Amino acid sequence: MTKHAGKTLYDKIFDLHTVRQLPTGQYQLFIGLHLVHEVTSPQAFAMLRERGLKVAYPERTFATVDHIVPTHDQKRPYQDAQAEKMIAAMESNAKEFCFMLYNTQSGKQGVVHIIGPELGLTQPGMTIACGDSHTSTHGAFGALAFGIGTSQVRDVLATQTLAINRLKVRRINVTGSLKPGVYAKDVVLAIIRKLGVKGGIGYAYEYGGSAIEALSMEGRMTLCNMTIEGGALCGYVNPDKTTFSYLQGREFAPGLDAWDRAVAFWSSMASDADAVYDDVVEIDGSVLSPMVTWGINPGQAIGIDENVPDPASMIADEAQVASRALAHMGLVAGQPITGTPVDVVFIGSCTNGRLSDLREAARIAKGKRVHAGVKALVVPGSQQVKKTAEAEGLDKIFTTAGFEWRSAGCSMCLAMNPDKLQGNQLSASSSNRNFIGRQGSPTGRTLLMSPAMCAAAAIAGKVVDVRAVDVRAAAALEVR
Repeated sequence: MTKHAGKTLYDKIFDLHTVRQLPTGQYQLFIGLHLVHEVTSPQAFAMLRERGLKVAYPERTFATVDHIVPTHDQKRPYQDAQAEKMIAAMESNAKEFCFMLYNTQSGKQGVVHIIGPELGLTQPGMTIACGDSHTSTHGAFGALAFGIGTSQVRDVLATQTLAINRLKVRRINVTGSLKPGVYAKDVVLAIIRKLGVKGGIGYAYEYGGSAIEALSMEGRMTLCNMTIEGGALCGYVNPDKTTFSYLQGREFAPGLDAWDRAVAFWSSMASDADAVYDDVVEIDGSVLSPMVTWGINPGQAIGIDENVPDPASMIADEAQVASRALAHMGLVAGQPITGTPVDVVFIGSCTNGRLSDLREAARIAKGKRVHAGVKALVVPGSQQVKKTAEAEGLDKIFTTAGFEWRSAGCSMCLAMNPDKLQGNQLSASSSNRNFIGRQGSPTGRTLLMSPAMCAAAAIAGKVVDVRAVDVRAAAALEVR
């Protein structure tokens, strides 16, 4: 008898949730969890009303407010009339269609991709959809999580299903151990640099290898969060003991009576040892250094000890984009990225606004002062992150050092709120996109890096190697 090859987690979950194959060749996929926020949902709810439809599974629909919420003054009504209108619409829709909404009065509000995991809504083996491209974050738990458009938000609300193409699966093995001062953010920037911003089109990314297995759940979320920046629709890490430990005891996680059964199911969803992949990529994590973007997409990144590349050494298409990037960024080919002056520092976002991110940044900032002329913001990713950080005294470390301590929200990641760059300010940002205009100014400039690197830049007033200012990392490097 011929032995069949094992299955990947992607195939297992996809098959489990397939309702049928459509005449178009796409598949109708049942969505286990639908996350909603205030920006991409108003039109979707309006479409339901036009058709006289209800939300099919309101118990599987959870909403929060994050994109347009101000992080400095959250008194209602908001000063921005459009923001107030959008928040009011979300509150009205939640009441009319009977789904859970975590607003700023709930104590559980925050960036949608942070509150899903911290509430235990995100679980292995699930299909998850949200009208936000960074829904790939939830794949850290061994789920298939997709960002969708407004018309698809309508479809999920009305039917709890999506019409979707089946993807190929690329396994990305990151081996070895990460050096001190190197984080999940650096790993994903290195992956995107290697494979390109379009390299993942048509693929789901499965992350594995010893360096990935050693990451905390928060590190895995950072990694999966930026999968979309590499062109892949979703990315995931197979569930393991780290996953289960994170989930146990959370509000929506299975209780004690169902826990063992849940863990058995979750474990069964992991890719089989003999799973067949469409492509396999190997990366040595032990040689990675802190990464910084120099251009206008996340693939334009270099190690902190490298120089800005020369477009003349690139193929035609890449050279054209690189030349445009250098012109916008005001950088010169061949110059070191270290020493680049910064005007603004932003620590937060669905990529790096979690508690461990704030702890690392606070460790770098403790006992130091933000450089004169630098505006530095720390924005917790959720109200629960803010509360815990304050209980640990992290807010005091930041404010004593001269950082602004804000309330939960997306903030300067996409600047659909008062937190924006002005003019041609240059920002060191722990967020996920360095596109032109992304942080609110068409001439503003963004360098992506880890929260620890951002904190170091805030103190120095310029881009520096965090390993040079982090006693722990410097000591470890000396030993090497």
